[in-house]
Amino acid sequence: MAISPRLDLRQTQSLVMTPQLQQAIKLLQLSNLEVTAYVEQELEQNPMLERDEGEGAPEAAAEGEGSELNGKADAANDEVLLDPVGAGKDPETPLDTDNGNLWTEEAGEGGSAFERAGRTGGSANFDDSDFDIDQSAARQTTLREHLLQQINIDVEDPADRIIAAHMVEIVDESGYFTGDAAQIAALLQCPQARITALLGRLQRLDPPGVFACSLKECLALQLAQRDRLDPAMAALLDHLDLLAKRDMAAMLRVCGVSQEDLADMIAEIKALNPKPGLAFDSSVTQPVVPDVLMRPLAGGGWHIELNQDTLPRVLVNTRYYAKISKEARTTEAKQFIAERFQSASWLVKSLHQRAQTILKVATEIVRQQDGFFRHGVRYLKPLVLRDIATAISMHESTVSRVTTNKYIAAPHGVCELKYFFTSAISAVDGGEDHSAKSVRFRIKSLIDEEPNNGVLSDDRIVDLLKKEGVDIARRTVAKYREAMRIPASVQRRREKALHVVADGEGRPSP
Repeated sequence: MAISPRLDLRQTQSLVMTPQLQQAIKLLQLSNLEVTAYVEQELEQNPMLERDEGEGAPEAAAEGEGSELNGKADAANDEVLLDPVGAGKDPETPLDTDNGNLWTEEAGEGGSAFERAGRTGGSANFDDSDFDIDQSAARQTTLREHLLQQINIDVEDPADRIIAAHMVEIVDESGYFTGDAAQIAALLQCPQARITALLGRLQRLDPPGVFACSLKECLALQLAQRDRLDPAMAALLDHLDLLAKRDMAAMLRVCGVSQEDLADMIAEIKALNPKPGLAFDSSVTQPVVPDVLMRPLAGGGWHIELNQDTLPRVLVNTRYYAKISKEARTTEAKQFIAERFQSASWLVKSLHQRAQTILKVATEIVRQQDGFFRHGVRYLKPLVLRDIATAISMHESTVSRVTTNKYIAAPHGVCELKYFFTSAISAVDGGEDHSAKSVRFRIKSLIDEEPNNGVLSDDRIVDLLKKEGVDIARRTVAKYREAMRIPASVQRRREKALHVVADGEGRPSP
């Protein structure tokens, strides 16, 4: 058979990831903070986009729509949701003050008292967005500044001050000294004995325990300052591993004291600060802002709506587009204007679609996990992405992207949407399956309720769960217990024995 070139015409179907589709998928899986940062970047690059100030924007009204389960729509509430910022005010309402009393730029020479205050560094306009009372608050002193202030007072020798300032830089955020005396001596070209002696002086600074090289030394410095570092306490610090294991018999044998004295020593160690430097340089924890809000309805059911504070408000500036389109002369300018307009339109459409998809997924999750929202974690049902995707006619990958880094303000607190997806554990006698999270919650409840003289083993927990209809293996109970950082029954028995001794109830029963 001869080989010769030829032309064939074939018709096929393929999925093409256009840039617009990639943008929509990217926006779907971003968190509210990431979406806000992305929109801010687009506002800088695209002249066709403008920030929506909330004055009669249809996009804002569309993104503010809510969803209700088992209840009728609340017209008054919907009106509040759809009412833009500043709506409802009468534009013809006169001001409370006369125009002649208003301060203007044409004030007399020298201006008013408010103007003079502004020239001296003050601000007369308290409505300015730059004015923030937090800016006038005192800044918190850092650990490094606190130590340097004490060094400038306690260390007289200028050379020792330089060495001490260098050693302060090697202290970590917990207050521990992480340097090596030999390396510092070689770097600063001074005797190692001088570094060691200066380290001993620095270990007497505030907070107690700072500049320690280990946990044992940190606790010893704090006990020495309290004049409680006796031989028995030193022996207990040498065997902190026994304290971590709650080995009562071994600690009594090492320290050579009675149970009452040992209980007092353990209480003193618990009162110490193992990380003294964390009192400084504390960072403010940023709270999670929920993407979806929900509240119960008077007639039953739930009202679910998007948190409008997390929704970026952007509009396509059609007026500006019409103006510059007429003035464009070159082909490159017309092509650029058309691309920017198309990109802006697609971004607004993608943001609206993202908001509607999040609302649709959250509504279905609330519907299927109604028992959790009403009664707590124990009633959490097993749920997978396929269940939600089938109910709302979407792909599992879309549901996965929507539930990533998205949060809902539930009656029990703010929860991530991923939290409601959990594996199933079979029930006894073919009953309804149990959620893995609800089983974990039940295991923790059983351990929290166990008495001092009746610590539950993993086998005993399995028997109790089977009586409640949960078919679970012992190794699964052990895995869940370790995931919740709950020690084994032997370790818990030792801890309860220490609590009995500390409470003065005498030697616990074996």
